[in-house]
Amino acid sequence: MVRYIFLGFRLIVFGGLVCWNLSACLAASPSYSCSKVKEGSIEALVCADESLAALDRQLAGVYAQAIARLGEDRSMELRIEQRGWIRSRDACSKTAEPQLCALRQYSQRIAELQATYRLVPMTGPVLFFCEDPARTKLYVTYYATDPATIIVEHHNQFTLMYLEPGMSGARYVRKSQSFWEHQGEALVSWGFDLPEIQCRTRSQKNAR
Repeated sequence: MVRYIFLGFRLIVFGGLVCWNLSACLAASPSYSCSKVKEGSIEALVCADESLAALDRQLAGVYAQAIARLGEDRSMELRIEQRGWIRSRDACSKTAEPQLCALRQYSQRIAELQATYRLVPMTGPVLFFCEDPARTKLYVTYYATDPATIIVEHHNQFTLMYLEPGMSGARYVRKSQSFWEHQGEALVSWGFDLPEIQCRTRSQKNAR
């Protein structure tokens, strides 16, 4: 940290950020030191962008909560997963819009950890009956994350999806999978090449 006196004011350079006071610098900094980040990297972008820096601090807090929920003896898998996420975030530097890419990566990772480890309020599970040959039952739990998320349980598997904005009804997606719900009815797809399945809650099922 370096202090300068400029026109009677104390100017502070902290981790590559220029601020009028130390508290402002700390509020604008990410969870890591910016003093040795590589120029042109996503880490450098986060250091220079207050919105990304705030998300980085939020993610650090949520990650610590998840570790605490698991306990040190069961947290190794999450630590490995987090290192993989950091590599995905850093790959945003190769995209056409690194900032938007990084914003999406941070927002979705925060939501994923909050939902997976039940760190936010939730609703459900809600049971859906599907009209496929296997008569699949889906158990859907809704989480108050940003973006909103659901976890769909089916055939003893759990799939987390994110709410896609700007759609009629509520459409949740993850890669090639989707869950599109409106008034207790849903269209579900488990892959690009797989047919959509129509599912209903019990109340909607009984109404027909």
